[in-house]
Amino acid sequence: MRFRQQALSKLQSPEELDLPVRFARPQGRLVLGVTVAVMAAACFWAMTGTVSSTLSAPAILTHAQGSYVLQSPVAGQITGVLAEEGETLPAGSPLLKVRTEQGDRVVRTIDAGRLTALSATIGAVVGTGADVASVERMKSADDPLMAVLYVPGDSGPGVPVGASVDLTVQSVPTQQFGVLRGRVTAVGRAALTRQQIARSLGDAQLGEQFSVHGRPVAVLVRLDRSSTTTSGYQWSSHQGPPYAIGSMTPATGVVHLADQRPIDWLLP
Repeated sequence: MRFRQQALSKLQSPEELDLPVRFARPQGRLVLGVTVAVMAAACFWAMTGTVSSTLSAPAILTHAQGSYVLQSPVAGQITGVLAEEGETLPAGSPLLKVRTEQGDRVVRTIDAGRLTALSATIGAVVGTGADVASVERMKSADDPLMAVLYVPGDSGPGVPVGASVDLTVQSVPTQQFGVLRGRVTAVGRAALTRQQIARSLGDAQLGEQFSVHGRPVAVLVRLDRSSTTTSGYQWSSHQGPPYAIGSMTPATGVVHLADQRPIDWLLP
């Protein structure tokens, strides 16, 4: 009973009412304010900001019509080579003279183009259907170049037509002359086999190289033209290289994909 009376007395006459109430320290308020400001800025950026993503893939510079492998229609011994590598030939041009059991026969080109590789030599014996040359289809030496990117099969559908592309050309020092500019004009609908790539480029080794990580999708890139550069194409530098670039030149392409808002990554 005595303890109960003391408690009631304490409630009726509370002590220490004159002591100040302790709030948060100034340092704590500063930390809290900074945290709130950072979170608010992050939320604002997530809803209004954009993030650019890119896709890198091996590429090659070529002409739009592609290439073909010329095969000998006859069997026999080669007695004459009638053209040189690098030469631009019209359709039906004589390329090789072959001595057969029925007499001398001439192997001719199928379509007009540039002779990129010639594997036949005088004195060699060829069989019917043997590969003797690779020809890049082109109507004239002034035909514009394009680039073909071989992107992984699962990444192909994500490449939009019209996307900008930066191409690092193997024969051009990037630090000195920059990168070649272009835009995506078409994206293949189906993944390519090694044999399809080899037939398109006229080179079995390139077919192996571009399919080493699986079946890729071909992405066609139109190169931006320029009347002020020696090469005739637009570069990230003002002038670009002081020389022309040739077809069948390896490159690496970086495709700039569509910008995305960070909040889109969190929403289903």
